Amino acid sequence: MNAIVHNAAGAPASRGLRFLRAQLLARMAPLRHGQLVMTDALGKVVLGDAAHEPAVHIAIHDLAFYRTVAGNGSVGAGEAYMEGQWSCDDLVALVRLLVRNRDLLDGMEGGMARLGGWAMQAWAALRRNTRDGSRRNIAAHYDLGNDFFGLFLSPDLMYSSALWEGEDDTLEVASRRKLDRVCQWLDLQPGDRVVEIGTGWGGFALHAATYYGCHVTTTTISTEQYALAARRVADAGLGERVTLLLQDYRDLQGQYDKLVSIEMVEAIGARYLETYFGKLGGLVRPGGRALLQAITIEDHRYAQAVRAVDFIKRHVFPGSFIPSLNALMQAKTRVTDLALVRQEDFGPSYARTLHAWRERFLAARPEVRAQGFDERFLRLWEFYLAYCEGGFLERSIGVSHLLFAKPGTSA
Repeated sequence: MNAIVHNAAGAPASRGLRFLRAQLLARMAPLRHGQLVMTDALGKVVLGDAAHEPAVHIAIHDLAFYRTVAGNGSVGAGEAYMEGQWSCDDLVALVRLLVRNRDLLDGMEGGMARLGGWAMQAWAALRRNTRDGSRRNIAAHYDLGNDFFGLFLSPDLMYSSALWEGEDDTLEVASRRKLDRVCQWLDLQPGDRVVEIGTGWGGFALHAATYYGCHVTTTTISTEQYALAARRVADAGLGERVTLLLQDYRDLQGQYDKLVSIEMVEAIGARYLETYFGKLGGLVRPGGRALLQAITIEDHRYAQAVRAVDFIKRHVFPGSFIPSLNALMQAKTRVTDLALVRQEDFGPSYARTLHAWRERFLAARPEVRAQGFDERFLRLWEFYLAYCEGGFLERSIGVSHLLFAKPGTSA
């Protein structure tokens, strides 16, 4: 549908900005599956069809927004939000609308934005997940501080999707349900020796050791997470059941009855998938089991996504990627004898988890400011959480439990 333009009394704007505005509006003119209303100093533009939901309103506060988007495409739109150049009445609905119009969104990466994309790819190439690079990339996110994450996570400090069921579920209930699901799929038994790749703040290790009586060896390369996890283990009196390591997963040795890795594969980098699965296969004894919780992207979009640098890679998780189920299975098959015996996607649960985190984060803005973070940081995190929530609601990304078994595993 063509855009309907309502001209307002023109505010001063350079010819260049007017041109970039016209370019963006022309590119977005075929918008469908909802309506987008954009207002700026030059007027109001209505895109799409009011007969379909959602209906989203964007206010452009600074015409430099058009330059930012032209230079860096969809990443630039997020950067413009960080800078306060625009606001929106419903960020999640906006993300959902743009996902439904992915062809138009992809079109934003052309023209001048192609140069910005190349620059971001060059930057990303310097963030490879070598041993030193992985430590730098993890620190860039988790060195924000344990107190910061404690403002919006559930008390168990699980920074991964919970598992929701009823409408009356709380984040705490859903998070514990997820931990129990992991333990039950692994068939954890008292005395089992379990290795965990990616400690987080110790939530899984504490839960498995406390309620299932197993011994957990867990490793992280985040010094912030390691310090707090060590304190939590000591406070729980579980020092004999939980062994904490500050060590790269590639350096783990030995064999274990069970293995778990909860939303850690996204941090290893696409080129290290076979290295990761090779290590998993080597750590699990014959007859043992391994469970991954992994965020996934649609198979047909994987190759493009690996090459591209999106908002998350650029501003939230440097060095990260989202695998597809097919990419995971191909890497697993090339280097291990692990067999996939069970898989379940629970993407809608991640949308609810992110919604709960975002509500808590926004409610805690005074505390975030008190920790020394500025308004740009607040907008970055608001955009990040909404960006992810919208993606899960539209099922453009998912999250799965994948249970693998070594030969000789009993049913």
